[in-house]
Amino acid sequence: MREHVLIAGGSGLVGEAALRLFRQRGDCDVTVLSRRPPPGAEGLRVVSADLTQPEPVRAALAGVTGVTRLVYAALHEEPELVRGWRAEAQIDTNDRMFRNLMAGLRPRSGDLRHVTLLQGTKAYGAHVRRMPIPAREGRDELRAEPNFYWRQEDHLRELADGAAWTWTILRPQVIFGGALGAAMNVIPAIGVYAALLREQGRPLDYPGGPGAIMEAVDADLLAEAIAWAGDTASAAGQVFNVTNGDVFTWPGVWPAIADALGMTPGEPRPVSLAETLPGRAAEWDAVRAKYGLAAPGLPAFVGAGLQYADFVMAYGFPAGRPLPINLVSTVRIRQAGFAAAMDTEAMFRKWFAIFQARGLLPPLRRLAGLPGERLL
Repeated sequence: MREHVLIAGGSGLVGEAALRLFRQRGDCDVTVLSRRPPPGAEGLRVVSADLTQPEPVRAALAGVTGVTRLVYAALHEEPELVRGWRAEAQIDTNDRMFRNLMAGLRPRSGDLRHVTLLQGTKAYGAHVRRMPIPAREGRDELRAEPNFYWRQEDHLRELADGAAWTWTILRPQVIFGGALGAAMNVIPAIGVYAALLREQGRPLDYPGGPGAIMEAVDADLLAEAIAWAGDTASAAGQVFNVTNGDVFTWPGVWPAIADALGMTPGEPRPVSLAETLPGRAAEWDAVRAKYGLAAPGLPAFVGAGLQYADFVMAYGFPAGRPLPINLVSTVRIRQAGFAAAMDTEAMFRKWFAIFQARGLLPPLRRLAGLPGERLL
């Protein structure tokens, strides 16, 4: 049976990777629901709708039939990213978006077999407390903390009760990928920061705080987990943590990041990227012009990634407080059969190489070296 995959949020960090994977499979049709046409969707069916409004969603889905899988990767974030995670407006908006999509899909969901919903480590209170180590599914959730995850999950379970389709919820750690302007992708943010230092002839100083122990997940690996969940009976009705399979600290991977960007690693020099880089948009424009980059201007390139970079790099973390340790158990998903893994240093090298190859960041090679550069 040929699959028909509907990806909601196709221009985001997760949706962009899922779109690419299902398109490459060749055994399915792909429809993308996105307010703006995502890169890589050429030749695919793209429908646009504001998920916060029920009537436009119903109208957009009126001609979408035979959907066998829904990948729900749509996300609303407030302008003040981190503070917005606890805001009632953010919770209500994300709840409403999911309900509107499911209501629009239900009249034509006779072929639906599986729904994948995305959460994250905020389910364990990573944004408000020290997480249990390692955080385990079904045991360490912080349901006492308001979170749109719980509203979406409860609605999903309610709809699935007695239905012919199944569901899987995935909880990735920090995701890294290729989406531009995404709320929580720090690859463009680090890329801009590095490019500006490089033009000044400086090494790649580390801008964050103490080296918290954490985990990453490659967006393409997460897309593999999404595809696996819809294909695998043991994933039905389950919640799984997903990571690359190793741990990292930012100071530990910084030399590899510098090397991937053709630079030498510098010293720890804490600085808020969210506070300092927006005022240097003209410098970024000059870099774009100098190298003929395809990258857009600063706001469209980094989205809220500067705020997210400050958060995940623990910029401004109070001195004397115990270091945050954000680790989750991935035993459950491995026992269910998903064993894909990726070295996190290799992941960083991969994404910076992709951004360079796409002309989104300056190339490694130059005719004349600068003090901050590693000559190739």
